[in-house]
Amino acid sequence: MSGFLGDLPRLFPRPEQTIAGIGRLLRAGEVSCVGILNACLEQVDAWESKVHAWVVLDREGAMAQARALDEEMSSGKDRGPLHGIPIGVKDIFDVKGFPTACGARRWADRVVSTDAHPVVSLRSAGAVILGKTVTTPYAWIDPPSTRNPWNLDRSPGGSSSGSAAAVASGMCFAALGSQTGGSITRPASFCGVAGMKPSRAIASADPHEHVFPLAPSLDHVGFLARGTDDLRILFDAMRGHYLAKIVGLGPERGFRFGGAHEGPRRFVRLRGFFDRRADPAVRAALDRVVVALEAAGAEVRDVEDPVDFEQILVDHRRVMASEAAFVHTDDFGSHPDDYPPRISALIEEGRSVRAPDYIKTTRGLAHDRIPFAFLFGNGEVDAILTPATVGTATDPSVTGDPAFNSPWSYTGLPTVSFPIGRAEDGLPLAIQLVGRDSNDDDLLDAASWSEDALRSSQS
Repeated sequence: MSGFLGDLPRLFPRPEQTIAGIGRLLRAGEVSCVGILNACLEQVDAWESKVHAWVVLDREGAMAQARALDEEMSSGKDRGPLHGIPIGVKDIFDVKGFPTACGARRWADRVVSTDAHPVVSLRSAGAVILGKTVTTPYAWIDPPSTRNPWNLDRSPGGSSSGSAAAVASGMCFAALGSQTGGSITRPASFCGVAGMKPSRAIASADPHEHVFPLAPSLDHVGFLARGTDDLRILFDAMRGHYLAKIVGLGPERGFRFGGAHEGPRRFVRLRGFFDRRADPAVRAALDRVVVALEAAGAEVRDVEDPVDFEQILVDHRRVMASEAAFVHTDDFGSHPDDYPPRISALIEEGRSVRAPDYIKTTRGLAHDRIPFAFLFGNGEVDAILTPATVGTATDPSVTGDPAFNSPWSYTGLPTVSFPIGRAEDGLPLAIQLVGRDSNDDDLLDAASWSEDALRSSQS
């Protein structure tokens, strides 16, 4: 099977280029865990010198993991869909034996002794931890060293820059990311892969779990992969860990590798804020998506904005800046030279926020969720439909506009994005589906049905 990943990046991967597809081949005996890893390492050799997605690449350690997992499979132990799957880890998550630099020079040699809890859950599920992927400095918007595999003169987005680029170019099958504003959805969209930001209630990025924070009230753990079925597999693995931690339940028994997705589905399309902000090409692409979904049997209803999204962006920024200033109080004061311009500006902005204003804004969070609860009703709506990004990938001096993503990081609602095609400049375009709070399973079902419908319409 050597070389089966060689034609990436591509928007619509072949089955063997996905976790679900390669899992079937592994269990049929057509490929081994070592063979899967070698295919990813071939992509590393072909792409990494151009894309710069990795901070640390653990070839020897990954190979040892893959061999051990092959032995387990031979003895009848199957850990599930992630068994033998190479995965990258954004460099704000601790991985035992490696530095967690967070994109900063000063911490480049700070080796940690404990895995972050999301990494623990992935290892337990059989994933091969291939290495640490590039993050923008402190997970903010100063540009990274990583480049977009679709066009090396464009940004991969941020802050999960290396995670998105590594998945898009086949250097790993999936990667951990985090999102405080748009740091999963935007890189996924720019690099032509799928992304999931689960509900905050399910996937908060707790610094006590060895994940370095940007703004603890807004930080989410999430994933980047080749398609929505793969996002489901990753989410199930993480959810098993969170259930065990929070309510004492173990991981669910059994697993699935995708398949038919029930439909049709019911969507609402938000027209005001998203239409005003989107580039014309993005609006036109979403129009085509609506036509294709309706042709497949979906109901798509236009609605007015249920909240003032412009105000939500202001509130989100106030909370994020305030909390970033708190997180970095000591280090920024003692090592200001380790902070590039944009994160420095955010911290300074946060220092100027008055405590009453911060408290008032955080208390408004629950109030801002209420209109969305009414919008979803009692199951009358499966998901909100919006563009994933304002436009296609930007030039590499910036990481792009998070305006279409920050509202969902602020309210904590779950999101899934996936590619729908390419713009005239050849760069990927994506849609974003938003679900009811803590109703991530239904959102994933709606996303998978939509992905199937849209890809069938283009075949």
